[in-house]
Amino acid sequence: MVNLLKNIAGHLRVKQLGPGLITGAADDDPSGIATYSQAGAQFGFNMLWTVLFTYPLMVGIQMISARLGCITGRGLAANIKSAFPRSVLYGIVGSLLVANTINIAADIAAMGEALRLLMGGSAHLYSVGFGVACLTLQVLLRYDSYVRYLKWLTLALLSYVAVVFTIHVPWGDVVRETVLPKFNLNHDTITIIVAVFGTTISPYLFFWQAAQEMEDLRAYANNNPGQLLPHAEGVARQHLRRIRRDTYLGMGFSNLIAFFIILSTAATLHVAGVVNIQTSGQAAEALRPLGGQATFLLFSLGIIGTGMLAVPVLAGSAAYAVAESFEWRSGLDMKLHEAIEFYGIIAIATLGGVVLNFTHLDPMRALLWSAEINGVIAIPIMAIMMLLASREDIMGKFVIRPKLRALGWAATGVMAVTVIAMFVI
Repeated sequence: MVNLLKNIAGHLRVKQLGPGLITGAADDDPSGIATYSQAGAQFGFNMLWTVLFTYPLMVGIQMISARLGCITGRGLAANIKSAFPRSVLYGIVGSLLVANTINIAADIAAMGEALRLLMGGSAHLYSVGFGVACLTLQVLLRYDSYVRYLKWLTLALLSYVAVVFTIHVPWGDVVRETVLPKFNLNHDTITIIVAVFGTTISPYLFFWQAAQEMEDLRAYANNNPGQLLPHAEGVARQHLRRIRRDTYLGMGFSNLIAFFIILSTAATLHVAGVVNIQTSGQAAEALRPLGGQATFLLFSLGIIGTGMLAVPVLAGSAAYAVAESFEWRSGLDMKLHEAIEFYGIIAIATLGGVVLNFTHLDPMRALLWSAEINGVIAIPIMAIMMLLASREDIMGKFVIRPKLRALGWAATGVMAVTVIAMFVI
């Protein structure tokens, strides 16, 4: 198993990958793990099609956010501010901050519970430790070191690939039910489809990837003094090719992990009749008697690893959005005293999530709230991104082409349908 993970890590060539890998991996946060676990436990292999369906949509919309950051040299909030009324900007950014803080609370709670299952002790105490650790790393580490750390953390998600090799999987049934799923289109089915789509295509990922492309632009300028920035045509096309490869691979990695989480819980929990999973920690605990200690251990460690990756992305995306809205200095390449407001928002979002764990807020309700807010604000954000990326006065020669435009609007339409379904069912 160790050799398997080493081989996969070697083929990924993590050091050569960019923001797309981190963005994709952060999508499989503990909240997402809970959603995918419920899909597998409740519907078995019949929900595997959802992650295949969302892959091209996710690629399209994330590629558009990355192009905006790279070509304009600004984050998503700054681009929205330049072209839309302040009321639109503040409404979106405020909702993003609330949703991300609630999501952080749920993720930190899941990390604390996973460590409690492994070691005993207090889940609340562990949650505080994880929150402080995530905040400290963001404040103290320089951008290049921090991104390197986040890239290596993505390997924690390979534990969910490894889980499948510790259990029996009827691969014939997997292929058949992935291609030809069987389910009744009722309230429960629509709810879990909406949950998977909402978990996979989340607004904080748009803000994060655009911001990281902006950060890479700064790093390029610093490392190549006197050379043209990437929005000059020749260099821009080189960066856009890298963005295309990076996004395809990063989103593919994200959906592959989601596929394996649904697969592992379907092959164990669903088969055993365990169909109600509300948290990722509950999924790990339920797997112990069914899949064995190795399966339980890998699943639990994956929760902690991906949480350490996702919490900084959630807090960081909110901080970029707020800082750009008020024209504060921002960037993980800056020291604390150089961007005090930016790091202040990171602290508020992270520690706010920790504090919520000491209230009577139910973790499952927190997930539902964040999913609902994300679903609602995703539609206008995606529509705005499509409009921005199609404007020559913003993108110059690099306006999105018809195929990417069609894919982006398709993703926007799918999210609109899921949100309508969420309120109607």
